[in-house]
Amino acid sequence: MVLETGQNVTQPDLYDPHFVARLFDEMARTYGTVNLISSLGFARRWRKQCLDSIAVAPGDSVVDLMTGMGELCPDLLRLTGRSGAVLAMDISAEMCRRASRHGSGMSGDHFHVIQADALNIPLEDQSVDCVVSTFGLKTFNELQLQRLASEVKRVLKPGGQFSFMEISVPASPLLRWPYLTYLRRVIPLIGRLLLGNPENYRLLGVYTVAFQNCGAVAAYFAAVGLQVQQQSRFFGCATGISGSRPADHS
Repeated sequence: MVLETGQNVTQPDLYDPHFVARLFDEMARTYGTVNLISSLGFARRWRKQCLDSIAVAPGDSVVDLMTGMGELCPDLLRLTGRSGAVLAMDISAEMCRRASRHGSGMSGDHFHVIQADALNIPLEDQSVDCVVSTFGLKTFNELQLQRLASEVKRVLKPGGQFSFMEISVPASPLLRWPYLTYLRRVIPLIGRLLLGNPENYRLLGVYTVAFQNCGAVAAYFAAVGLQVQQQSRFFGCATGISGSRPADHS
C-alpha cells in the first residue's frame, strides 16, 4: 500500500489506533450524512449486500466490527432475533455513543455496543457465529490487516461465517480518474458544506487510495486458513470478502 498524499503524513501516524479513534470522533456528527451522499446512496445497498453474502440465522451470535453508527445493527437484530446476540464494536467512543442511540428500542441482553479495537477483539476463542464489517478495512495497514485476519479466525466458531465490505478504487481507467477526483475533491467539499472538517474527509480518500480493494485482504484471510470468496460491486467502486472458518477446527 502506497499513500498518495502531497502532505507530510506518514503511514505509522495515519494508521495509529489513537489517530483513527480521534479522526472518527471528530467526524461522527457528519459522517453518516457524508457517507450516504458521497456514495450516491450506494452505501445502504452495499451494506445489505455485505449481509446477503452470508447466512445469518436466528439465534446466531454476531460481532459487527468497526460498527460506526451501527448502521448494520437493525438488520442484524432482525436476522438473529431475540434468541441471538449482536455485539457492535468501534474504536471511536463517539461512534459507539451514536451506535447505541441508533439501536435505541432494540437494546437488551441481545444487543450491546462496546468501544474496542478490532485488532484485539475482547471475546473468547471460537465464541461467535458471524463477524461482519462495512467500510472499516481501509483504516488498517498491511500488518494490521494480517492481525485482523487472525483475530477473525480466532473468535469464529468452526463453521462460523464472516463478511466485509469496503469502498474501493475501480480498476477501469475510465472510472478510476473521475472516481479519484471525486474522492479527493468532492467528498471534502461535501464535508465542508455539512460543517465538517474537510481535511478529515480528505484523509478518507487517502485511506481509500492506499487500500485500493479487498484483493490483499482476501489473501490474508486465506493465509490463516479461512475459506474466502471475493465480491466486486458497481464496477469495483466497492469490494468485499466473505467466507467461513472450516468446520474441521483448522
